[in-house]
Parts: sequence; C-alpha cells; structure tokens
Amino acid sequence: MKLKKKLNLSKQYKNIIMAIRVNPGYIDVLDQYGAEDVQLCYQCGDCSTICSHADDIYRFPRKSMRYLQMGLEEKLETSLEPWLCYYCGQCSEQCPREADPGETMMSLRRWLISRYDITGIASQFFRSKSSEILTVIFIALFTGAYLLFYGFSNGSLQIYDGEGAFLPSSFIHVFDLIIGGIMFLFLWLGALRMWYFTMVKGTSTPVPWWLYFTKLYEMPLHFLTQKRYAECEDNGKSKVNMPWLIHFGLAMGYTFMIVLIMIFIEPFQAGPKIQWYVHIFGYLASVGLLGGCIYFIRQRFRKIEHIQYKKTHSTDWMFIILLIIIVITGIVQHILHRTGLLELANITYVIHLMAVIPWFLRMPFSKWAHLVYRPFAMYFAAIRRAAFMRQEKLVGSLSVSMK
Repeated sequence: MKLKKKLNLSKQYKNIIMAIRVNPGYIDVLDQYGAEDVQLCYQCGDCSTICSHADDIYRFPRKSMRYLQMGLEEKLETSLEPWLCYYCGQCSEQCPREADPGETMMSLRRWLISRYDITGIASQFFRSKSSEILTVIFIALFTGAYLLFYGFSNGSLQIYDGEGAFLPSSFIHVFDLIIGGIMFLFLWLGALRMWYFTMVKGTSTPVPWWLYFTKLYEMPLHFLTQKRYAECEDNGKSKVNMPWLIHFGLAMGYTFMIVLIMIFIEPFQAGPKIQWYVHIFGYLASVGLLGGCIYFIRQRFRKIEHIQYKKTHSTDWMFIILLIIIVITGIVQHILHRTGLLELANITYVIHLMAVIPWFLRMPFSKWAHLVYRPFAMYFAAIRRAAFMRQEKLVGSLSVSMK
C-alpha cells in the first residue's frame, strides 16, 4: 500500500519536470497591453516583500515579472497571481528601478482577459484604441436607430410607459434580457476558459472534487465585500481606505443597476409616482457610480500623489466616459419623467440606452470583466492553496512512514 502511494505521488510530480516553451519576444506583445517598463526589473524582490498579499504560495508581482521577462507565455496564461493583485501601488513606489510592477500586473490582467475571450474582440480592443471607439460608436448608433424606429412605429413620444408608450417597459425588459444574455454568455465562456487554464492546465497538484464545494463561499465573499482590496495596506496615509471604498461603491453600483434593469425594470420605469422599494436602490447605485466616476477622473489628474493612476489605458477611459453618460442621462431622464416632461424624457431615454448597450456588450472584453474574474480567481486560489497544503501533508506523512 505504501509503495503504491509512493508510485502515485511520483506520477503526479512528473508534470512539474517538463519542457517549457520560452518566447523571449513575448515581452513586446505585452507592451501593447500597457506593460512598458518590465525590462527595467532586475528581480530584487522588493515588490513582493512590500505586498501585503504575497506569500510562499503566491509570490507576486516578482514571479509574474520574471515569467514575462523570460517569455513564459504558458506559465502566465495559467497563473492566478495577476488577479490576486489589486494594484494599491506600493510595489511600484518601492521599486528601485521604476519598473512599475503594479502597472505590469494590471497589463497582465488585460492580457488574460483577451486569453479567456474566444472571439478575439478583447485583444483587438486592448491593442487598438480606434477599434474600440469605432465599435462603440457603431453599436450606439445602431441602438439609437433601432429604438427610434420601434418607438415611432409602435407608440407615441408623448407617452412614457404603459399602453401606447414610446418605449414601454415590457419591450425594454425583453430587450435588456437579450442584451444581458449575450453579455453573460461570453462572460461565462470566459470564466470556463479561466477555470481550464488555471485549474486544469496550470495546476500540477491533484485537486479533490469536494474542495470546489468547501471553498465555494469565497466567490460571494469577495464579490460582495471586495475585502482583499480593503486589506491592502495604506501605510497610514489616511484613516479611510478610499480606493477600496470607491471600488466597493462602483462594484455594488454595477450590481444594483444590473439587477434593477434585468429584473425590476417595470416598477423601476413606472411612474410618475416613485416606487421607493426599487428606486432607493437606483438612487444608491447612482451615488456610488457617480462618486466612482468623479474619484477616477480626479485621481488621474493628480498623478503625482497616486502612482497607480499615472497610467490609464484607453479602455479604462472608454469605460468611465460611457459610465458618466449613463449616470447623467439616467438622472436627467428620471427627473424629466417625474416632472411630466415626457417627450424630453423619452428622447433622453434613447440617448441613455445608446450608452448602456455598448457599455454592457463590452463587459466580457474589457476591465468590466474584473467583476466576475476576480471572485473566481479568489475562489480558485483558495482551492489550489488547500490542495497544495493537503498534498504537502500527504507527502510529509508518507516520508515519515517510510523511515
């Protein structure tokens, strides 16, 4: 029995010793995703030392930087470390070579999103600013044309909701479900590929099936609290961890809005009487989203004080520009509807949806995808950690028993 266990362990660890394909030129590919200063890194390890989340199992950013320098594309593709980083900026501030490891981890997350995406759209968006802009404009114009055609063909501009409405909530509900279905299809296909890369292709340690159930709580925990970001050290700079608070407000704002739009659109759109049981969540989401937008823009104009905001990818700006349009038009449309200016409310609603639809559809192909991939990464990381510890304990027990 002991010999059989030993042979099984030997087979399991054979996967560790294998040929690894090296692509030294791959560092130039990542440059298109924002990793501009990786060559400056000389592996001193200061970045991993200062990081409050790095440990003996997940050594980042140093390990990811090394993989990138060596061109270990497969190692990067199957790693979870980039997702375990929340880019507090301390590693970049600590770096003696100004290699900006925090920005490199951000760039690796963009690259990983493109690897999980089966369509190639994410890669095109991240590498080409014009491609994303033209796609967003096209979807916005197509959405506007379709909504105007439907509205004038089936209703009246003077009616906001109910029978004869320009854009009745029953139509918007079906429309939102179709758009949401497309978005979630690509997003969950990406999550499935993430699982394959990290838990099948990238995990040499055997993972018992029951660990997937015992660690399942990690996903909702990290999704609902963003607790890992809250645990990032701030070196006593402020009493309140503002980056976490804003990040939390944005994440919950997205979540509330998605639930309201997908499930409660009919009472949400009804009026002019305010339905407090749904509108209160809309107001809270608007405050969180608007506050996040203001903070985002303000910090990027104060680059000197916050190193993590010194560089902003074009996809991040597209994200925030669309979000600002959505929040402002949503607030204006709500006010116009409640004050009885129904024609203007309907026109504003069309403009609002012209920003909402491309914003939703680009989710699986942009930074938006962090909302799903991050909790999955925390979940998978907890499973891999438990599997590794279990294997170490098993190997230790076997070694003792063989003495």
